[in-house]
Amino acid sequence: MTEALPYLAVQDLTVRFGGLVAVDGVSINAPAGDITGLIGPNGAGKTTIFNACTGIVPAAGGHIWLGDDDLGHLSTPARAARGLGRTFQRMELFDSMTVAENVALGPEAFYAARKPWSQLACSRRQRREITERAREAMARCGVEELARRRAGDLSTGQRRLVELAQVMATPFRFILLDEPSSGLDVVETERFGAILLAFVGEMGVGLLLVEHDMALVATICSYIYVLDFGRQIFSGPTADAMASDLVRAAYLGSDSVELALEGNGDPGLGAADDTDLVPHA
Repeated sequence: MTEALPYLAVQDLTVRFGGLVAVDGVSINAPAGDITGLIGPNGAGKTTIFNACTGIVPAAGGHIWLGDDDLGHLSTPARAARGLGRTFQRMELFDSMTVAENVALGPEAFYAARKPWSQLACSRRQRREITERAREAMARCGVEELARRRAGDLSTGQRRLVELAQVMATPFRFILLDEPSSGLDVVETERFGAILLAFVGEMGVGLLLVEHDMALVATICSYIYVLDFGRQIFSGPTADAMASDLVRAAYLGSDSVELALEGNGDPGLGAADDTDLVPHA
């Protein structure tokens, strides 16, 4: 890589929906060239954090940086143009289009967001770059043989790989992945994890991963943040997270969390300190 890719830094993020505090002062530091996990039970606020990072919902407080860029004042397209990409829980593919066409939509939309007039007159050089990016991403994800098939005719596992190829084909500098392995079986999930690790290792892009498959999280994430009802209750290396009574309690209910906090003295909460604005090692 000729350019140092940026980290994502979230400081004291708060999101409110009326009187409901959906995210309560959460801080996350996710470095480039690594996969960081964001886990917690349903309703913990994980997707809301992604929505706030990408500008889909407004933040009531806190700051979001992509490297040195403060994203707080930018629109959703502007944040994508700065290099912040994401996937969604629900797959966003066009069933009537081919795999190759769906994958190419990623870089096409990226360039259109940066230069709207490019939609009217895409240069030959840019068209070649889009085609090459799509080809490389399909090869990376092992779906090049499906290039001419309609997305609507694919299995769930194949569609997940096409969605991943689309985001990999786009020149994002940091990527948010929202439950990307949902619907995959064990073999497909293992393959999916291997593709993510290879991509990060080769390209140096940082990933922040929301995922319920703990086996996948334990395999590919080096550092984990844990949420419960909008609060950050733990952060630390993956091995520590997997061994934590507090993390296990988060999946059993808030009463269990309170008991675990009483017994463990708020382990891992120090990583959310306001001064922790640089990526973890």
